[in-house]
Amino acid sequence: AYHIWYPTATTGRGYIQFSTDSLGEGTYHFDGKTLKQITTNDGLVHNQVRGIQEDNNGNIYVETPEGVSKFNGAKFTTLKVIKSPNSKWKNEPTDLWFNCNGNNLYRFDGEWLHELHLPEQDLTLLNIDFNKHIEDLNYSPYSVFGIDRDKDGNIWIGTIKAGAFRFDGNSFLWVGEKELSTLPDGRVPGVRSMIQDKDGYLWLSNFYSKYKINVDSSKGYEKLKAVDLPKDVVKDKILYFNSGLSDEEGNLWMTTYGGGVWKYDGKGLSNTEINNGEEDVLLISIYQDHDGIIWLGTNNDGVYKQNGSNFEKFETDK
Repeated sequence: AYHIWYPTATTGRGYIQFSTDSLGEGTYHFDGKTLKQITTNDGLVHNQVRGIQEDNNGNIYVETPEGVSKFNGAKFTTLKVIKSPNSKWKNEPTDLWFNCNGNNLYRFDGEWLHELHLPEQDLTLLNIDFNKHIEDLNYSPYSVFGIDRDKDGNIWIGTIKAGAFRFDGNSFLWVGEKELSTLPDGRVPGVRSMIQDKDGYLWLSNFYSKYKINVDSSKGYEKLKAVDLPKDVVKDKILYFNSGLSDEEGNLWMTTYGGGVWKYDGKGLSNTEINNGEEDVLLISIYQDHDGIIWLGTNNDGVYKQNGSNFEKFETDK
C-alpha cells in the first residue's frame, strides 16, 4: 500500500513523503525535484511503512509493524513502549496515535508510546461467536484498522470486526452496528476510516449510514441513512471506503479499493473511476495538500495527483 504525507504549514518544509507497506521499500522523500528513498539503512526500525505523522515541533514519526521511528531532522530513533496495564488512556491535543501492526493501539505523549487495549463489549450483538476466547482466534476482533480525530478533538478508533469506539479523554462510546462487522455475505470490510461532515455526522467507512452523538439516546448516538445510492452510480461496487477527507468547502472525498474516488457534496454522491488503461487502480489512501490538490495512494500503481476533475499518475525522476 502507498501512503502520502504532506507536512503541516507550521513547519514550512516544502516536501512530500511517500511510504510503502506491502513492497517493503521504506519511505520516499520528494523535495519538489528529486525523490530519495529512506530505509533501515538510514535508521528506520522497519521497511514496511504504514503511516507518517508530524508533531508540533516538526519531528517526523514513521509507523511500521515493528514500532515507530522518530526523525528529528538529523537522525532516526525508535520510540520506547510502555506495556499495558501501566499505560494510560488520555487524550491530549498534542498526542499522536498509532496502530503499527494492527493488533495493538498506541498513544504517544511526546516521550513514551503507551500500549493500550480497547474495552471489551458484548460482541454477540454483532453475531460474533465467542464460545472461544479471543486468544484462540486467528486475530482479535478488536484489531485496530483506523484512527481519526473529530472536530471536537475526540479520538475515533475503527476495528476489524468490533465496530468503532469514540474516546473523549474520559470515557468510551461504542458504535456496535452489524454493518461495521462481518457482513451477511461473509465480507469483513472493517472500519478503516472515519470522517466528519459539515453537519457533524460521522461516516464510518461506508456510504450506508452516518452517525451523530446524542447523549439522550439509549445508545449514546443516532444513526441515519447517509445518502441515496442510485443504481446507475454504484453498480456492483463495494460501498466501503479505505480513506477519506473533508475539504475546505465541506465536500467529502473517499477512496474505495478498485472502486475509484467518491465525492459527496452534501446532496449527492459521484464517482470517478481510476484506470491506468490496463487494470483498475486499487486505491488505499487520500490526502489534500496546502494548495487544495488531492493525492491518491494506491496498492498497485504508485501515486495519483488531482488534475482538474480527473486524476493522473504522478511521475518524477528519482
